[in-house]
Amino acid sequence: MAKSERDAKKARRAAEHPDRPGEKCRAAPGVWKPVVDLRRCEGKADCIAVCPYDVFALAPIDEATYRALPFLNRLKLAVHGKKIAITPHADACQACGLCVVACPEEAIQLVQTEAK
Repeated sequence: MAKSERDAKKARRAAEHPDRPGEKCRAAPGVWKPVVDLRRCEGKADCIAVCPYDVFALAPIDEATYRALPFLNRLKLAVHGKKIAITPHADACQACGLCVVACPEEAIQLVQTEAK
């Protein structure tokens, strides 16, 4: 199965999820932002696979943040190459909520940044 097919399937599953938060891609960019809980994120990149706005990227976790995490979290991150999801383009988020329901660790939430 090609990568683009897997991504499309993940996105379709996420779009059909009954608990999908947000405004289903109708929010103005920058009104909402995804926040990644580093204690839960394992860098599996499902958020990258489903995000239509390229909000996410994987990056190595900095050593100070890594050392501050509990042992079990550090162990999980080590298994996944010590990479975490980051949001370099959070200002492009349109609150579709796909990332929230696609994340297998439930490490992402949408937070409103300003009044609508």
